[in-house]
Amino acid sequence: MYHHRRDAQPKGKTRTIVITSAVAATALAVLSVFTLQQSDASETSADGTVGVGSASPHGAGHGAGTEAGSAAGRAASGPQPVTQVDKTFLVKVRQAGLWEIPAGRLAQSHGESEAVKRAGLHLLDGHSKLDQLVREDAEILGVGLPEEASAEQQGWVDQLKKAHGAEFDRLFANLLRASHGKIFATIAEVRAATQNDLIRRHARQANQTVMDHMEVLEDTGLVSESTFREVEKAVAPRPE
Repeated sequence: MYHHRRDAQPKGKTRTIVITSAVAATALAVLSVFTLQQSDASETSADGTVGVGSASPHGAGHGAGTEAGSAAGRAASGPQPVTQVDKTFLVKVRQAGLWEIPAGRLAQSHGESEAVKRAGLHLLDGHSKLDQLVREDAEILGVGLPEEASAEQQGWVDQLKKAHGAEFDRLFANLLRASHGKIFATIAEVRAATQNDLIRRHARQANQTVMDHMEVLEDTGLVSESTFREVEKAVAPRPE
């Protein structure tokens, strides 16, 4: 008798567990359907269009839409202008490298003081980088560049080739400091007026390079007062 009572008790518990599980599963299913409907409603606007979080009919998400909008904005704005001042600036930077890189090399073989040789290395490094940048920007902007320095610049290189020792050092420091002082003022004018992002970037890099070169040339202690007066006269504001 007691044996049969013990057998009946587990069967009752089993039926209770099965019923409870079924009720819980049904409630969970109803809750899932309700949640999905709420999510769909939040992603659909009042006029029936798909919301930001959903995919487009072609399978492209929000990121693709943003990129398309940005591209459309760039297309609407059109190409950035390249003025004659911008073009002249690129030409001058190119010509500066065509004579200052050889001048930097001559400082290593013809110079006497370590300060002059150091300045020559700065010229080699700085103008090599600027020359690469100017050729890249000119190609992008469709600007033609010269393959030779100006006649005046070539004349300066010829003077340096004929000089040695202390004479070379003095000539090198003053020729290069005068040239850099004049182009430094031109860079400021270009940067202030240009509307082109590439020219702005180029002017910033050229400004940093020229500033460095003026400082190492001044560090030689050989730049004369007449050179500074020459630069001052060249960059003085013109009367209206």
